[in-house]
Amino acid sequence: MTDEPDALTVLADGLDYALLSSPDGLTYVLRCKSESLTARLSGDDASRLKADYQTIREQFPNWAADQTLAQLWDQGGYSWLAAEEHGNGDAC
Repeated sequence: MTDEPDALTVLADGLDYALLSSPDGLTYVLRCKSESLTARLSGDDASRLKADYQTIREQFPNWAADQTLAQLWDQGGYSWLAAEEHGNGDAC
């Protein structure tokens, strides 16, 4: 896998947050656009994010992308894994 933004698939995209995945599903990127922060997850963290995302989507199917991703970011604790974005931040 490369770290090129075009190698990622957008799974959910809102005004404030975005969730992207590598084609093989082994890496996820959770972005907080308003704060220019990105959490790049792989291994056990990626597996946990995938499971958490699916659970929230099942529990709240009518939530918009920003609601779902904000829940992951804040309550899921993924903001602790985030770092500042480099470049123009247009990875989505």
